[in-house]
Amino acid sequence: MWNIFRTCGRDDQQGAVAGDYIAKNFKDKKVAILHDKTTYGQGLAEETKKTMNSKGIREVLYEGINKGDKDFSAIVSKVKASGADLVYWGGLHTEGGLLVRQMRDQGVATVMMSGDGITSDEFATIGGPGVEGTLMTYGPDPRKRPEAKAVVEKFRAKNFEPESYTLYSYAAVQIIKQAAEAANSLDPKKISETIKSGRKFPTVIGELSYDQKGDITRLDYVMYVWKKDAGGKISYVEIDQ
Repeated sequence: MWNIFRTCGRDDQQGAVAGDYIAKNFKDKKVAILHDKTTYGQGLAEETKKTMNSKGIREVLYEGINKGDKDFSAIVSKVKASGADLVYWGGLHTEGGLLVRQMRDQGVATVMMSGDGITSDEFATIGGPGVEGTLMTYGPDPRKRPEAKAVVEKFRAKNFEPESYTLYSYAAVQIIKQAAEAANSLDPKKISETIKSGRKFPTVIGELSYDQKGDITRLDYVMYVWKKDAGGKISYVEIDQ
């Protein structure tokens, strides 16, 4: 579509990173795949499945749950019966956190892996201590980029932590502004053409450029693990690879 562009990568790219990691680190393990039946959650699960299947890893369980559900005892029982060493979750932090909590409550110590849909400290609040060790794909933490330093400080001065896609949204506004100035026009089509021209835009998450489809030209996913920091808070930390 002419009026669409995104500051993050595509789900097929994210799924490929997750699938490659599973194939490399869980080669001889049992993997279960769960999703929330949404375009995002199921789509991400399918892309992860596709990549790991292409590398010889077959899932022992593939199930969808309903977004908004709170009781996952039946699906947890299936995970337990499957003997899965890893549960890949395609969905958001709300159901993902409940899923981890209920797995731990039933004595299931299976590692969870998910995507950027759980990139919120609320995941740990909902899931409790059992979320420690959860793996996650997400872009390099934008809060740590030198270009974002001043903006992050302003957010934090207002007692707001710019986690998840806050800075990506900020960058999108920066890009629209720069494209309008470069096109010397507020015509949406001219702005879109400028964005998708290959032009490089400096932003709080680094320099971005776009192809004709409105996708960024850099691969934007790495692996994280949820772990406890020195103060006892559980949050996500990028894994050195």
